[in-house]
Amino acid sequence: MTKNVPGASYAAAGVDIEAGETAVELMKEWVRKAQRPESVGALGGFAGLFDASALKGYRRPLLASATDGVGTKVAIAQRMGVHDTIGHDLVAMVVDDLVVCGAEPLFMTDYICVGKVHPERVSAIVKGIAEGCVLAGCALVGGETAEHPGLLGPDEFDVAGAGTGVVEADELLGADRIRAGDAVIAMAASGLHSNGYSLVRHVFFDRAGWALDREVPELGGTLGEELLRPTRIYSLDCLALTRATEVHAFAHVTGGGLAANLARVIPDGLHARIDRATWTPPPVFGLVGELGGVARGELEKTLNMGVGMVAVVPPPAVDTALATLRDRDVPAWVAGEVTGATDALPPVGATLTGDYA
Repeated sequence: MTKNVPGASYAAAGVDIEAGETAVELMKEWVRKAQRPESVGALGGFAGLFDASALKGYRRPLLASATDGVGTKVAIAQRMGVHDTIGHDLVAMVVDDLVVCGAEPLFMTDYICVGKVHPERVSAIVKGIAEGCVLAGCALVGGETAEHPGLLGPDEFDVAGAGTGVVEADELLGADRIRAGDAVIAMAASGLHSNGYSLVRHVFFDRAGWALDREVPELGGTLGEELLRPTRIYSLDCLALTRATEVHAFAHVTGGGLAANLARVIPDGLHARIDRATWTPPPVFGLVGELGGVARGELEKTLNMGVGMVAVVPPPAVDTALATLRDRDVPAWVAGEVTGATDALPPVGATLTGDYA
């Protein structure tokens, strides 16, 4: 060993344990707000605990699990220095996958990876996750914050999460319930949600050269405000729909767009036909297309085009479904129907037809 050279330490390598402990203390307030009666124990344990005796009332409970992140939307949060909304996006991406099969989200855990622990920043991210869990009706039972100097820059971070839900086996939603003649109800997205940001960033920043603080009249604010708009959380709305009327399936519109995600719940021999004329995509989608010269087909397979979730219901359930969603302040409309396959339509999948209104 070289004389007079201090010994190596974790802090010298870039990991600040004390900052991590401070972050945990700051986030405890928010985690306490994101609990359910079944939550057990306090933040800080090695594992999150959830009282499974709550499942005794089920005849045959099926546990549903989902995991996700928010992709390159974190780059927008980093550039804007706004950290208390990206957690909301994370919850939405996870719980809205769970509810597609009819599962009630029970609890979530998160993973936050940072280049350097800034306690207030980490706490703000957890605040967004906790607030999202409250909106989703699930508990935040634990998580992990990891400091990765050398892998991420001091101001860089990424987030991921996993969730668990429960559904009765005989109430499981999906393709086997769908019949020809079913209606497809579209639920409006709050904006871009959390998919397609690699394309969006390329168009606005690399091709158009726009700044995040640019005022865009069509968007009613700055570009940054639009790009960071939180993803709508549909889980409680979808569960309310299943209690109010018969639902055959849901489809969460994420990467791949409306047609590809709806096709995931359409059974062989049937086809979902969606009429573009039933809605007008919000202006941000048109701007991406115009500024980037992006063809409509490319937009539709990358972005949600204004539809974040769809429900497939039998015709007698349509009026009740629309009224239920209206009462919950979720803009919704009949966007199409399920039909038998024809020579003009593939034997399975979903197709968008016509032009947007």
